[in-house]
Amino acid sequence: MHIEKLEYLVEVAKTGSISKAAQNLHVTISAVSQSISSLEEEWGVTVLKRSRTGAVPTVEGAAIIKKAIELLQKYDELKEAAQGYSNTIQGRLRLATIPGPIFLLEQAVLDFKKQYPQVKIEIVEQGSQDIIDDILNDKIDLGFIILFKNRLVEHLGVDFERLLKVKMVAATSILSPLAYQKVITPKELKQQTVVLYNDDYVKWFMDDFQKKYGEVDIAYTTNNRALISRACMNHLAVTVGLNYSFITEPLFTDDDTVILNFDLPQTSPVYLGVIQQKDHTPSVISRHFLNRLKHDISDLQQLM
Repeated sequence: MHIEKLEYLVEVAKTGSISKAAQNLHVTISAVSQSISSLEEEWGVTVLKRSRTGAVPTVEGAAIIKKAIELLQKYDELKEAAQGYSNTIQGRLRLATIPGPIFLLEQAVLDFKKQYPQVKIEIVEQGSQDIIDDILNDKIDLGFIILFKNRLVEHLGVDFERLLKVKMVAATSILSPLAYQKVITPKELKQQTVVLYNDDYVKWFMDDFQKKYGEVDIAYTTNNRALISRACMNHLAVTVGLNYSFITEPLFTDDDTVILNFDLPQTSPVYLGVIQQKDHTPSVISRHFLNRLKHDISDLQQLM
């Protein structure tokens, strides 16, 4: 019996489909089907009930699949222990992040790759819900999202670890009439032309802001940071974003930028954090990378 066959079996149980499992594992449908048939023949029991709509575990199969998951976890622990003795870490690290933190991850990824050159690293940038879905479907190892009061992830089968407490701020040019202020009120923001970065939390914040204080003159929302920078520098527009983003990837030079805190009632805390599958032992690669990232974040906190 090969470990790969157990991995195929568990993936089919997770997805409920041999074809989806084959797609996720990057193998052929026949390879998955034949592997499972081989296991059933070896064990003398039917573990999956196949139909046109998919594949579901039999009563006996459900108990066997549970044991298979436990065995695969133990096998991962065995590999990690062996790599520890050989002082070599190999494998892959799959990361997904909302747009903002990509610049925060950049240095950590490059440093990690230098230290562990045999680890293949994949990074995708996508929306928060897509990240949560990919974590649940084991398509990524670590996902970076913003957690706030309207997004509760604990009940979704993922664990959330806080990395950095953040807050919303406004930014504009030193030439703006707002340049001599330290804070901006809702009334003052409504009098400005606003340009926004296309981000889940920024969208939620501005929707909530407008419900409470009235409509804001939002010229446009874009993923083009240069476009936002030009609007602020050349047309004295105001942009809104999380405070760390103006440090990790400034829109303008320090001398040309004014950062304004919002004059708003006390709000619930907001955190940048990492999500992983609940009740799933993180790989040694994931643990090492998070330690590297936390070191970088501790340096960033001193600047905020």
